[in-house]
Amino acid sequence: MFLSIPLRLMQENQSGTILSVSATGELGRRIRDMGLVPGTAITIVGRAPLKDPVALRLRDFTLTLRNNEADLITVRVGENGETLQ
Repeated sequence: MFLSIPLRLMQENQSGTILSVSATGELGRRIRDMGLVPGTAITIVGRAPLKDPVALRLRDFTLTLRNNEADLITVRVGENGETLQ
């Protein structure tokens, strides 16, 4: 079984697949330009000491997002945190 959660709530080393990006306008365009589009597999690789920003791995590169940006991305993850293939 799978859950849909905001990217911000994912745990370190947890993987998932982007379901949707709710950002609009310039921010939405920028997020999509970074490769964060529905169907993309991602893995959380770390967080800053104060939990913001979050580092994630996708398509053979690592990028960071602020938590307010991560809140705009919905991700499908395994119910018990299992890695999605």
